[in-house]
Amino acid sequence: MHRFFLPPSSFEGALVTFPNEIGRQIHLVLRLKPGTEVIALDGMGMEYRVRLTDVSSDSTKGEVVAQLRSATEPRTKLILLLCLTQREKFEWILQKCAEIGVATFIPVISSRSLVQSAREVEGKYERWQRILQEAAEQSHRGLVPELRAVLHFEDALKLPELATCCCLIPWEEEKGVGLRAALAQKTSADVALLVGPEGGFSENEVNSAKLAGFIPVTLGPRILRMETAAMAAAALVLYERGDMEMRSNQTAG
Repeated sequence: MHRFFLPPSSFEGALVTFPNEIGRQIHLVLRLKPGTEVIALDGMGMEYRVRLTDVSSDSTKGEVVAQLRSATEPRTKLILLLCLTQREKFEWILQKCAEIGVATFIPVISSRSLVQSAREVEGKYERWQRILQEAAEQSHRGLVPELRAVLHFEDALKLPELATCCCLIPWEEEKGVGLRAALAQKTSADVALLVGPEGGFSENEVNSAKLAGFIPVTLGPRILRMETAAMAAAALVLYERGDMEMRSNQTAG
């Protein structure tokens, strides 16, 4: 069943009005007909099974058949602070980690990042938002991950919300503490992962992260590429928290 994230203005009681761009996709690309059922998502964790009533390039509408709470969103809010890198690699990480279940992405400029200025990526945010939405639709998520503005390393460490997170920084020089042990040290509901660039973090940066409450962790005996480390760490955190298990949708009251 096709899934579409819609703005709040699309929902009016049992009536759903699809934005023109999505309506054209339904009509001209997918060639769906009246009577076909699709899933409309409000971006706040609710799914609506919608039966199409009108399908055209100018106006596509439907009626709500059932309303469910999404069963695909992790209970753990996972924040990925990700150092900027070349466009293709960064976008690939956004896509794959959105599929895995990351809730929030925060681009970071560190001393060894390939991108050293926020101005270099100012025009990319619309594309990145689209990548996240398409990944969320494809992977049957209930929310589109949040994408924040670029922060420099020291500013990222000062984010107020990190005070209540279990903050982890994968580091190749850490040999003893693994993800499981680190997660057991602080059983916060939310987890923040700080993933470094191709050249890794400097020792000064790791020390600064420690002072800010981050726990250095090892991802194993092998040295991973940046994109592999981001995906592996995100998946392992959610696995350890039980967020890779299947759950049933719940009918909303």
